[in-house]
This record gives sequence, structure tokens and C-alpha cells, in this order.
Amino acid sequence: MQLVFEQIRTGGDRNFGYLLGDRAAGVAVLIDPSFAPEILVERASAQRLRVTHIINTHGHPDHINGNAAAVELTGAVIAAHPSCPSGPAVPLDTGTRLPVGTLGLEFLHVPGHCPDHVVVFERTRRLLITGDLLFVGKVGGTSTEADARTEWDSLQRVLHSFPPEATVWPGHDYGVRPSSTLALERETNPFLLCPDVDAFLGIKRDWPKVKGSLGLR
Repeated sequence: MQLVFEQIRTGGDRNFGYLLGDRAAGVAVLIDPSFAPEILVERASAQRLRVTHIINTHGHPDHINGNAAAVELTGAVIAAHPSCPSGPAVPLDTGTRLPVGTLGLEFLHVPGHCPDHVVVFERTRRLLITGDLLFVGKVGGTSTEADARTEWDSLQRVLHSFPPEATVWPGHDYGVRPSSTLALERETNPFLLCPDVDAFLGIKRDWPKVKGSLGLR
């Protein structure tokens, strides 16, 4: 197995897309191609990889709007949570495993920011693609207190499901660096430092002021 993993800037609101593949097997997946599917497909071609799946972490338009072009260019199928508006041919949910050559992708359903949200984990290399659930130093936005409570539960499950050395690869470049680790986020992310859900809700309510005090964009 020879891992190919590229984080690619795809436009929009500092969106990230990802190319993940096994060079020895000659196959790859694209994750959240968003505004620049052609760039991801070009990178796969340059690496001599055949794209088998287009994976969506969630169904917000800035993450799925490149699906049609990516499918047309590659012939790959869409993989996402069953409730994702992209209408996936391959359903992804907690416990789903998807082989990419000798790599194995695992999925965890993590609603809150979006009801159909999943995170993607490659256990051999400890790669955790978190979409808009967890950013570097931040978490995904929520519209209601109920959604925020659901997001808190999802974040706790992520922290308990994956090893601290897992590298965090978010859906947007919103932090002080483009990637992180779960361990570092535990130590520095103000939302993950909250002792309970009530404190989490408090930071959500006061986020503009908290963000300014931390020097975050």
C-alpha cells in the first residue's frame, strides 16, 4: 500500500477537498469536491489513480455542488449518509467500511451541524476528515439549541471513538493552521475544553466576543 493524500483548496468560503488513494492499487476517492472538482480529478489523474467514489461529509451546497462534474469526469458513484440530498448510490453510516485498495475507510454519523453529517477515518494512517463538525480551533455552526446539543454529543463521540494522535482535516480553512490532531484540539479548542454541554452552549451564544478575544477569523 502506498498512501496518496492531498488537501486541496477548492474555493468558496476557504473550502477544502481531499484526494485519498492507494497508489499501489491505482484507486482513490474524492471527498467534498465542492467548487473545484476539476482540480481534484486532475490531481488523481496525475497520481495515476482511478476515482471510484465521491464522498460527501454532508449535504450543504458548498460541499456537494461539485458532485455532478466529478461524476461526469470520473464515472465514480456518490457515497454519503442516506439522508444526504446528493442522493448517494452508496449509503454511509456509523459502522460502514469502504475499501480503497488496501486502505479501509470508516464512518461515524455525527449530526448537529447538519443532520446527515459523517466523518471519515482511515485507521492505518490515522487520518480523520471532519467536514464541518470540527475545525482547527472551532466547531461547526448550529441554528438551534437542540442542534448545538446534538453537536456536543457528536463531538464527544468523535473524541472517544478515535485515537488522540489522529490528524484532523477539516472542511474549511478557518483556523490558525490547515490541519491539527485530536490531542491538540482537546488541549486548545475552546469548544472542546468545555466541561459540559451548558458551557458549550454558552460559548456558542458568546462566540463573536470569544472569537475576537482569541484572535480568530
